[in-house]
Amino acid sequence: MTVLEQAAARFPRIPLSHLPTPFEAMADLAAATGGPRLFVKRDDQTGLAFGGNKARKLEFILADMKARRFGSVITWAGTQSNWVRMCTAAAVRFGIKPILVLKLRPDQTREAADGNLLLDRILGAEVHLLGPDEDQPAAVERVAEAERARGRKPYLIAAGGSGTEWSMTEPLGAVAYALAFEELWGQAQEQGAPLTHLVLASGSGSTHAGIVVGAKAAAPEVEIIGVSTRASQAEGEANVLGLARKTVAAMDLDLEIEPGDVTVLDGYVGGGYGILYPAVVEAIATLARTEAIFLDPVYTGKAMTGFLDLIRKKRFAPDDAVCFLHTGGTPALFPYREEILEVIEGDATA
Repeated sequence: MTVLEQAAARFPRIPLSHLPTPFEAMADLAAATGGPRLFVKRDDQTGLAFGGNKARKLEFILADMKARRFGSVITWAGTQSNWVRMCTAAAVRFGIKPILVLKLRPDQTREAADGNLLLDRILGAEVHLLGPDEDQPAAVERVAEAERARGRKPYLIAAGGSGTEWSMTEPLGAVAYALAFEELWGQAQEQGAPLTHLVLASGSGSTHAGIVVGAKAAAPEVEIIGVSTRASQAEGEANVLGLARKTVAAMDLDLEIEPGDVTVLDGYVGGGYGILYPAVVEAIATLARTEAIFLDPVYTGKAMTGFLDLIRKKRFAPDDAVCFLHTGGTPALFPYREEILEVIEGDATA
């Protein structure tokens, strides 16, 4: 048992994921871009409810929920949240009532039951939809109080499983991704591809924080690059640094996480969280047409936009081995169909 495995063993865990997920070369993408050796870690294939990175986190979070004997779970995010879809599925698997407080984007007035929201409804979640200007923290508190008034004990989980002042889960999601880094590092070694860089989407921060901790413990020579999907560089780096340090403390690891260990690039956010723009569509199409791998518009599409731009800018040396962490989210493709086709079909007729 490794140091990270020993440290994580102090937390209860319920198997939910199909592990290990594949670690694959992306030779066609490398040829098309003139890049170095490229790889992808397929955490879109974790198995639970269309897969995604949240399954690993929920193994620890659901175990915590069960140990505390909670009968319902309240979580919150945007209407096309991958986290919400997977949290709902995990809760249903274990007889826990899922309650969702979902907020429309600033550019929305309504949301059709499509993509992740459709899956949430099929799974039987209690859904509370908020307008763009409504106060989500206040709504969460109202919903929680109503649930308590019914005699039930709700477990509150922040979006992404990252933990906030409202959440009871911090830093369990990051613990899962400290282990995930060790898994992918071992696979890379087996394939004769000692990694030099790993690129991933950086949103609520717990996946990124866990990867930073895992890398610092198992392979500190690997540079971890987060591509922000919402926050500024300063805000994103501060958030990930704080979560990584809390994870080290929770796991009782003999590590120091320094500011230089955390990199968040904020040049690919575009108009804001969940707002699509043409370069993201082009990145989604590029990966689909070279490797037949689908990304989502909110997280992995923006991360791949940054990934491809870093290759174009010669950020990586020719002999580097660079991995893209695919965190899933493909159900969110479908609500964006019109915007995606407008770009793709426009390119085809240009």
